[in-house]
Amino acid sequence: MRYRRRLRSRIIISFTLFGLGLTALFAVASLYMRARLEDQLINRTLLREVANFVEFKRRNPSPDAAYKISLFDVDIFGARKFANVPFDAQKYGPGVYDIEDFDGDGKLRSYKLAVYKSDEYWAFLRFDVGAQKLSAQQLLVVLAGVVACFLALSWLIGRWLSVRVMSPVSDLAARLDRFQRTGLREPLAPHFADDEVGQLARALDDYADRLTDLVERDREFNADVSHELRTPLAVIATTTELMIASDLPDKARDRMKRIERAVRQSTELTDALLLLSRRERRGPSNGETTDVGRVVEQVVDVNRPHLGSKPVTVSVVNEEPIVVSAPSSVIAVALGNLIGNAFKYTQQGEVTVIVGHGRVAVEDTGPGIKAEDAQRLFQRGVRGDAGGKGAGLGLAIVLRLCELYGWKVSLAPRPQGGAVAVLQFDRRSSGA
Repeated sequence: MRYRRRLRSRIIISFTLFGLGLTALFAVASLYMRARLEDQLINRTLLREVANFVEFKRRNPSPDAAYKISLFDVDIFGARKFANVPFDAQKYGPGVYDIEDFDGDGKLRSYKLAVYKSDEYWAFLRFDVGAQKLSAQQLLVVLAGVVACFLALSWLIGRWLSVRVMSPVSDLAARLDRFQRTGLREPLAPHFADDEVGQLARALDDYADRLTDLVERDREFNADVSHELRTPLAVIATTTELMIASDLPDKARDRMKRIERAVRQSTELTDALLLLSRRERRGPSNGETTDVGRVVEQVVDVNRPHLGSKPVTVSVVNEEPIVVSAPSSVIAVALGNLIGNAFKYTQQGEVTVIVGHGRVAVEDTGPGIKAEDAQRLFQRGVRGDAGGKGAGLGLAIVLRLCELYGWKVSLAPRPQGGAVAVLQFDRRSSGA
């Protein structure tokens, strides 16, 4: 499962990042526009001043004519004095340049250099931009402080908004938690406004109503099945027992015994399915135990009709007694599916049921199964490649019973042919 932050934290972080990004973008844009506009203004001013100075000297060639500019340092050279231009300045063409140089005190200073060149004059105008750079640094510090303030403000607003936004959700979660702990359900929708949380509360109320109705109908169905189905089965079992005890022809007696086995199997299956539907595990709490060996013999006897006239030998090997804390009906249903499948799919050879060491193993010489299909056969509706009739529910029921009681069931191919099914009981609920 991927880690996700709490919704409230995500709201705070999102709002804080949004505020930080917005103020940082504003600060960067302000710095960029200030630098760009200032640079354009200075460049235009420098070019205009140097051009004005050259024009002044053209009109006033006398050395005594003074052109005073307080903010600039200007050097101008006539056509016959171009050789006097400092070597470092000769490389610059007309335009404005950013340069750094040391002043008379040995301090490094930043300048703007405006260059004017014509056939008559070369002029160089320098403007000290140190004050502007200092101003830019101060502006950067101020904007950093503004960003920090906006960041803190965004965090506070985000925290306040998260509390307001998440308050109904937290209230809904608290009411659901209280219902889960106490089991006392009350409608949720009346406690919330007609917004998204209110819609969620109404949806939860509707779902709870439908779930309660479903559980009630399931409980009523279980009670009806428990009463209405067990009663006729008990009547059939009693009547069959009386008829078997009476004087009947052998053929009729065999048929009555077959009915008796079918009734017993139906009763056991009904009990097991009711336990599954209720998720009820009967056993150690009520002291109910079952001798597995005796159940195996009964299950083998009940499923013998599946063999018919096939040349199949059935043997039951009791290596040691096993007593399990579970109803006999549950064990009979689980073993009935495993043994019944072995009887159905084995056309010739033998079926061996081994009881002992906390488990029951059913080995047969049938067509066998593929190793890759062994686990898939326990899925609902899946049948093996051996064919045969059925809905593929028997092994799924066995797996559900094992999950309910903590047992393990497995299928595997035998090296010598056929398959082996193993029902392993929980050591804590079985013993000799």
